Amino acid sequence: MTQNRRHGPRLTALAESLPASVPFVGPEAQERIQGFEFKARLGANENVFGPSPKAIDAMERAARDIWMYGDPESHDLRHALAAHHGVNPENIMVGEGIDGLLGYLARLTVGPGDTVVTSDGAYPTFNYHVAGFGGVLEKLPYRDDREDLPALLARAAEVDAKLVYFANPDNPMGSWLTGAEIEAALDDIPDGTVLILDEAYVEFAPLGTAPQIDIDDPRVIRMRTFSKAYGMAGARVGYAMAAEPLITAFNKIRNHFGMNRAAQAGALAALADQQYLAENIARVAAAREQINRIAAENGLTALPSATNFVAIDCGGDETLAKAVLDALVARGIFVRMPFAAPGNRCIRLSCGPDRDLALFASALPGVLQAARG
Repeated sequence: MTQNRRHGPRLTALAESLPASVPFVGPEAQERIQGFEFKARLGANENVFGPSPKAIDAMERAARDIWMYGDPESHDLRHALAAHHGVNPENIMVGEGIDGLLGYLARLTVGPGDTVVTSDGAYPTFNYHVAGFGGVLEKLPYRDDREDLPALLARAAEVDAKLVYFANPDNPMGSWLTGAEIEAALDDIPDGTVLILDEAYVEFAPLGTAPQIDIDDPRVIRMRTFSKAYGMAGARVGYAMAAEPLITAFNKIRNHFGMNRAAQAGALAALADQQYLAENIARVAAAREQINRIAAENGLTALPSATNFVAIDCGGDETLAKAVLDALVARGIFVRMPFAAPGNRCIRLSCGPDRDLALFASALPGVLQAARG
């Protein structure tokens, strides 16, 4: 009698070769493991001050119509963003956060064996997308706690890279280049290479951080988000700005019903409330200064930041930084640390309300003593 055998799914050879890992262990997962909730959630680069009340109202109203799909063209939001930036709607693509847009861009441009250049320690989700399509990652070290744009572009020319990833301001260090510095480097982009300019944190940065780049320049694609300054990380709304041929190409492969209807409405209302955005940026700036003071009071150095988080140099190596992080987590304060040198000597703390920062300030002296001891 023939035995009935059942076989599992036949993954591609590429998928079989990849690790089934998650680049971020979320605070929820840590809470489940530890058996308690964090007292202060200061590690996920979230804008703890939240979105505009008008955005919340818009999402609540949209919830009544959540039985309908979201507009697959994100028409109203795209047109509002185009007017906000002074470009055409054809230069804007809305997607499921910058993460989703990076995935689509990798799918459009990266095939097996294609080379992509990034910085060692830069945003890991981008790396996952590249690996998922068989790309080869070339990683360069940070220089003076900043991504080294000239070195990235020089390496791209050497390896004929399809893409170069560069975040300004940077995650995880919070550092930044001026717009003029980026503009000066544009002529060094190799022919056939696209520079991904991830500007997730640019609203927090000093005036002049965003470069002036012609929207029809085929060498650059810019990524923006509603997750950070607009305080809508859970809504997953991001957008890309680039020359029309590249933006139109997204329609070939994107999830056309990927945008949540309520999130679209919330983002549209948030964009219209620029007064609240300015107030939120001011709150973040004040919290950033408070973190700087706390670090200094404990003999630590807070790195200059143009984002909604601050990297604090713990004064040693990654072993000390990890000990500090673990001790804070054990006390109910969720923080993270960069995973690659030179950032792994630091912990990274999101800007938060006075209550959360007071908990951090109260715990830090004992944490440092235990970690050093």
